[in-house]
Amino acid sequence: MLSSSLVSKNVYAYNPLTMAKVELKTKETDASVEDFLNSIDNETRRADGFRVLEIYKRVTGEEPKMWGPAIIGFGHTVLKYDSGREMDWMKAAFSPRKQNMTLYVICDSPKQPELLAKLGKYKAKGVCLHINKLSDIDEKVLEAVIKDSYKFESKK
Repeated sequence: MLSSSLVSKNVYAYNPLTMAKVELKTKETDASVEDFLNSIDNETRRADGFRVLEIYKRVTGEEPKMWGPAIIGFGHTVLKYDSGREMDWMKAAFSPRKQNMTLYVICDSPKQPELLAKLGKYKAKGVCLHINKLSDIDEKVLEAVIKDSYKFESKK
């Protein structure tokens, strides 16, 4: 089980068995979000990426940051595992991947099933919502899904 709380940026996690510091591969960087989105070859995916960026900024009120080479994250939280392991993470995120747009929004919110039923064409796996293009879904419902997920995760 995970729990979260707002903290400063750390880029290390601790292995609970050895308590050795382990550097995280996915961590906040100083890379430009706009440069990353502009580097996307697929014109539709690039345009969708900028549109989703605006939705996340409006919903979260947070400034976007690159996390690793391909994830755009918003806000900070600390994930705490039952094992005692902790790591810094973003509160909300998405990634315009080559095969689809991945939004990290699937959570245990009681509102989510009803919202997803209205969303349109998507696939979900784990915490990831995958959409091929924004024209496949209802953007107003997508914004509601992002907002619900962000509020749910911020309460932890």
